[in-house]
Amino acid sequence: MANLVVHFEIHASEPQRLIDFYSELLGWRFTQYGDIPYWSIDTGEGAIGNVAGQPGHGINGGLTQRMGPQPAVGAPVTGANVVVGVDDIDALFAKGLELGATEALPLDDMQGIGRVGYLLDPDHNVFGMISRILSDGTNTMDQAAG
Repeated sequence: MANLVVHFEIHASEPQRLIDFYSELLGWRFTQYGDIPYWSIDTGEGAIGNVAGQPGHGINGGLTQRMGPQPAVGAPVTGANVVVGVDDIDALFAKGLELGATEALPLDDMQGIGRVGYLLDPDHNVFGMISRILSDGTNTMDQAAG
């Protein structure tokens, strides 16, 4: 078995604030496990439903209570970050800012890769978004095939 990433976790000082943010921005669904401060995250159709993993599919995750202060804006990343594949990155990036995120790295076209940008969520966790459609409408999948 390959060493695939099959789950991610987000740490939150105020869990409900991030539940509301990611639900509104990305349509993720959260389910709390009993009374403990841990919520499973269903990222939507196409995500694997178990930890075994399947190539070519997204993953689900969890949200947990942060055990310390939130990261300072501008501080270096002290853990891994998540990059979410999206269709309309420009609209979602702007929506994220409207919902209380802060720009970490602006949107940029990366030839052969896609259009990428990074935000800090309202608890200052960094996360990225990537789309295969560049700002000029070019599809990076078409570039790779040609």
